[in-house]
Amino acid sequence: MNRSSTRAAFATLATAALLATGLSVRAEEAEDDAALTQTITALDAKVFDAYNRCDMDTFSRYFSPTVEFYHDKGGASFDRATVVANTRKYICHKVRRELLPDTLKVYPIKDYGAIEEGEHRFCQVDGGPCEGAAKFLMIWQRGKDGAWTMTRVVSYGHRALTDAEKAASSAKP
Repeated sequence: MNRSSTRAAFATLATAALLATGLSVRAEEAEDDAALTQTITALDAKVFDAYNRCDMDTFSRYFSPTVEFYHDKGGASFDRATVVANTRKYICHKVRRELLPDTLKVYPIKDYGAIEEGEHRFCQVDGGPCEGAAKFLMIWQRGKDGAWTMTRVVSYGHRALTDAEKAASSAKP
């Protein structure tokens, strides 16, 4: 083999090795992202199960003591006690939250936790019709002990459901 052929062969092997490494890293990242999505989805279900049952002791455990909560209609609060008090006052025994599962997205935050975004609707607590919907963004932090807490919540875009959305929500099993 001449020098030019050797260089070309080496370049091809190096490129193949880099591509394989890149594919391996992407596969690991995809697995990590899937696991993170599963974790955050499970946390979402737990926190809103407590919310819907008005179990404020359990509900409060999912928030950092210094959580920042921004609500386009209700304003901002900057601590867990206020978030829990507002939920007790305005939500408990009045409405229940239903996640729109197809809207849920989770993104990792390096060395911190995750961003959760999606949409949910709000329905009468007694199983009655759903009347409103909103978008949300939650920042989850994974503590050194492995426990997850929300440090920031943004609830925005609150709106009434359209007639078609109301019909679809009442037709669900």
